[in-house]
Amino acid sequence: MKERHKGIILLLPALLVMALFTVYPMVRGVTMSFTNANIMRKTNDFVGLENYARMLTDEVFWISLRQSVSLTVIVVLLQLVFGLILASAMTQKLPGMGVYKSIIMASWVIPVAATVTMFKFMAQPDIGLINILLRDLGVEGMNKYWFGEPQVAFTFIILLHLWRNVPFYGVAFLAAMQAIPKDYYEAAQLDGANAMQRFFAITLPGIRSMIVVMVTIHVLWTFNNFDFVYLSTGGGPVNRTDVLPVYVYRKSWTSYTVGYAASMGVIMLILLMIYFVVYTRLFERQETNR
Repeated sequence: MKERHKGIILLLPALLVMALFTVYPMVRGVTMSFTNANIMRKTNDFVGLENYARMLTDEVFWISLRQSVSLTVIVVLLQLVFGLILASAMTQKLPGMGVYKSIIMASWVIPVAATVTMFKFMAQPDIGLINILLRDLGVEGMNKYWFGEPQVAFTFIILLHLWRNVPFYGVAFLAAMQAIPKDYYEAAQLDGANAMQRFFAITLPGIRSMIVVMVTIHVLWTFNNFDFVYLSTGGGPVNRTDVLPVYVYRKSWTSYTVGYAASMGVIMLILLMIYFVVYTRLFERQETNR
């Protein structure tokens, strides 16, 4: 019994910090979502579900929600695929691979603000790398600021995510691949399995847990990501890159309607909780059936 009390006492500081910086803001946000809280007013009134009803007719909210989901699905799937390809390439004994492994994480450790600045500069008309290459190829009619183009701005947001996170996926998957016993591959090779068959029969099942962790983390991170969109386009042009975190920010600090912004934050929390519960249940069921 004494040992149990010691454990509780040791955990207490961490629990208090979590309650202060996680539980309290979450509860405060939920309660605020039922009020007409506004930064410009000193008093807030209880309005019930009025903020949630307002979302039903808010066109920009639905655009932002759709694009948040689309961005998350596309980015996480592409990062998963390219991360597996990169990790598989790094397992090969190719010239210069040691140097490449040492610099592969450069894009991940560069600050987000610096990454966005580089991409915005490359997308500049006349002086940007993209337009210089297009001019050299004889396509001068496409000289434009690419982040300001409604048709391609969302694609550039996707590229930002991929450039930053694919190396992280690659290194994580590489570490998991190196933990798989070499005997499995040797036995499969003796049985006549080719490289593709060995990948799907041994490598993928062997790094399954790492895939689950990476996908879960990056679904949560991408859906909540604010800085890439805000720093590059601010949600424009004409809401083509708007995502929920940016829209919530605008409603809080431009329109000052923090009560309405809190209600959108609650919707984001509910969606992520549903995803997390469903995803973990499916994973546990598959593990049980193995």
